[in-house]
Parts: sequence; structure tokens; C-alpha cells
Amino acid sequence: MHRSLRTGFLLVAAAVVIGPTPANAGAPASRRPVATYSIVALDTKTGELGAAVQSHWFSVGAVVPWVEPGVGAVATQSFVETAYGPRGLVLMAGGVEPSAALAKLLEQDPHPEVRQVAFVDAAGRVAAHTGQGCIPAAGHRIGDGYSVQANLMLTDEVPAAMARAFEASSGPLAERMLAALQAAQATGGDIRGKQSAAIVVAKATKSSEPWDDRLVDLRVEDSDHPLEELARLLKLHRAYERMNLGDEAMARGALDEALRKYSEAEAMFPDNDEFVFWHAVTLVGTERVAEALPLFGRAFRMNPAWMLVVPRLIEVGQLPSEPGLEDRILATGPRRTYRTD
Repeated sequence: MHRSLRTGFLLVAAAVVIGPTPANAGAPASRRPVATYSIVALDTKTGELGAAVQSHWFSVGAVVPWVEPGVGAVATQSFVETAYGPRGLVLMAGGVEPSAALAKLLEQDPHPEVRQVAFVDAAGRVAAHTGQGCIPAAGHRIGDGYSVQANLMLTDEVPAAMARAFEASSGPLAERMLAALQAAQATGGDIRGKQSAAIVVAKATKSSEPWDDRLVDLRVEDSDHPLEELARLLKLHRAYERMNLGDEAMARGALDEALRKYSEAEAMFPDNDEFVFWHAVTLVGTERVAEALPLFGRAFRMNPAWMLVVPRLIEVGQLPSEPGLEDRILATGPRRTYRTD
């Protein structure tokens, strides 16, 4: 960032943010603008809720997106007051619809003119606010079950481009939100450039096992190409989902389905040695050793350390202790020095 521009930001922040307020209950307010483009959305088919964001700001995923299953999603940005996230979710969880929840928090905020905030709830109701003090180009657009918002953009066309991309896309909510972020960047994006990005998606309803209620939770903390890396991580996340589905199928005894899922994961990331190795282990466990051996060989060539794992799996019963099996498996590898006997 140019020094004079950065100094200007700090002077503006010092003038409009003066410490604890009723909205933040003693938490320090943001002293710099998190210039950002983001989206909050409900998947009207599945009921899933999500938020996604990109900014020229370190670790934006820790600040802007807030999502709770069965409740809603919030994005809080510009001169960020983080409390809009958790407090907005509490209000919506208590039955307050988004426009009233947002209005209540804005009323408590001594400087709503520098905030940019968007809410969506589990019923698809949406509210958004772009204060007059947000640095241009700034604005938001509300659609059916979603809101897109941006500030300090290269052009004022970003929200419209995000809305078009989200409405035109199909598939899972995370991929649709990513499409909106990509459209923002293609339209010019943050005037300062790129640094971090995040996507969060939660289930449609809160369960008794909250550790499983987040379906996607990915963050790129610092990168020259955060959206490209976020797209790669989302694809990798989908591949691991297939591996998990394969494991679940194995537990049900559905071998063909399990192997199909493992193969799908490998096809998405053919250089992922973990996928290949555990696929091979599964085949051995179903007495398909001949099919497993070439996969072991591939995994060992990608990462010879897997050869150290084989005897350990035999030791704990994850691979059968059949005479000669260990030798057959390790013989497919490039370095017999990994033998442990």
C-alpha cells in the first residue's frame, strides 16, 4: 500500500473509531479498513448457510465471515466491528429477523457510517448496510437468499458482477460462492490487490454433534493468489469427502461403492500419495492383493516413507499378517532400505 494512502486510512480510523461501544462491549474496534468483497447466502435447495470473502488483508477469514447452522450467516467488513458477527447470530437465533437485528446493532453503534454488514437467516431473509463513510467504490446488492457487498474496489461494478455469477452458477453452495468471489476479482476486485480468502458453509440445521455441523471451513491466510489457492483447497476438500464416503461405504460392506469413491478422489488429485496408499490398503483388506500391489508401488514412489507404515499396520491388525505379504508389498517400492527388520 502507498504510504500516503495508508496514513490517510489510519487518520480516518482514528477519527471515527474511539474504543469501546455498546455494540462491542469493551472489545477494541478495528483501526484499519478491511477492504473486502464478500457474500452471505442460503442454499434454497439444501438449506445450507454460508459466507465467503476475499481481501487485501491478513487472515480475513478470522474477521469477516460468521456462520451458524440453522440460524444464519453474517459478513462484517469495512472499518470492521467484529461484534456484528456473533451478536447478529445471537439475535437471529432468538427469532429476530435480519433487518431488525441489523438495525438494532447499527443503532447501538456510534459509527455506523463506516460499517458494511450483511445478514441472511435460515428462512432466506436478507439485510445489508453500506455506510456512507465506507471508502469508494462501495456498495451491496441483495438477491433471493443472498447478499453481496464490497468496499474499496477498483470499480463500482463488483457487487453486480458477484450477483450475476452467483445466480448463474449451480452446484454446492461453496462452489457458487467461490464463483461470486472470482467474478469480483475478474471485475477488478480490491483496489489494493489480493491477500487472503475464506469460505464457510454450515448445515441447514444444528445437530447434537456441533463438531460435524460445519461442512466447509477453509481459509487462505496470506497468498499472492488467494482465490486460486482457495479453489484448490475446495477441490481437495471435495476429494477428501469422497475418501470419507468410501470409508463409510466400507463400514457398511459396500465394497464396490467404496472403491468407486476412492477412485474418484484419486482422479481429482492423482499426485496425492495418501489417497493411493489407503486405497491399496483397502484392497488388501478385501483379499484383492494383486490389484493393490501396483497402487502400493505408486504410493511408495511418490513418498517412500509409506514403506515404513506397512509393517506398523500389520502390527496393529490394519493389514493381515499373512506370511510373505509384507515382502510382496514392500517389493513394489523403490528403496528396500525402508525395511524395518
